[in-house]
Amino acid sequence: MPAPQLSRRHGLSAAAAALALPIAARAAGPAHAAAPGARRSLRAMSFNLRYASATPPHTWAERRPVTRELLRREEPHLLGTQEGLHAQLRDIHADLGRRYDWLGTGRAGGSRDEFMAVFYDTERLEPLEYDHFWLSDTPYLIGSNTWGAAVVRMVTWVRFRDRRGGGEFYALNTHLDHRSQPARERSAALIAERLRGLDAALPRIVTGDFNVPAHGNPVYDALLAGAGLVDTWDVADRRSARYATFHGYRPLVPDGDRIDWILTSPEVRTRYAAINTFSRNGRFPSDHLPVQAVLEF
Repeated sequence: MPAPQLSRRHGLSAAAAALALPIAARAAGPAHAAAPGARRSLRAMSFNLRYASATPPHTWAERRPVTRELLRREEPHLLGTQEGLHAQLRDIHADLGRRYDWLGTGRAGGSRDEFMAVFYDTERLEPLEYDHFWLSDTPYLIGSNTWGAAVVRMVTWVRFRDRRGGGEFYALNTHLDHRSQPARERSAALIAERLRGLDAALPRIVTGDFNVPAHGNPVYDALLAGAGLVDTWDVADRRSARYATFHGYRPLVPDGDRIDWILTSPEVRTRYAAINTFSRNGRFPSDHLPVQAVLEF
């Protein structure tokens, strides 16, 4: 699966300032060059890729170059993706280059159906263990769906070692159902239960498309109060402008609903949180906007 090595470019820690500045100001250089503690920062992203459709408009062939440019610009150390199909994920891996690898399985098993794939920068992160479970009464039965969700839903989680600092943390990535609120609530409760069962001494990062707005929803409450997490957007030292994270290829909605989140355990500091509005010639990489965070442990 290796692809040619990419040259290094500014990462999300650079985007922490760049996203908040006019384009003309971005030539000033990478923000991490002077930001306190930036060398310890971890750039995280959650990105619903929109599955690789071949039906116009917005085919994967049209969107792939924009996705490639976005990810090469941002260089996340940790990238939780939703909706990716196997061939699409292979494309992304090839576009990111051999500094990156990924873990995941199709929600119908093997390479079938959508993935909750976790990409990671191998120069920064080393996976020590990983697993998957399905959001159902039988979480280790591949492809199971017992709560009335419109489609099969699942979780991929990884325990990483930070090669730079030597510490460890958990990353958990998911995509909750788009139709059934009861299924979403039971899914959130199961995720919270599983998070409580992990080594409590280790920080955790949760990425996903939760298909409900942050705040004022039992799903959000279950993951924050039930799992002891915080919302990086709310606790960030600084943040970008807010837009609805699902746009459906229509005009962006300022101050709209955030249905894509990055959550962490409270001991993780969020230096910067952003909703990335990158497009190229009017073409967006997906029908969702990626959400990002610069984190410190």
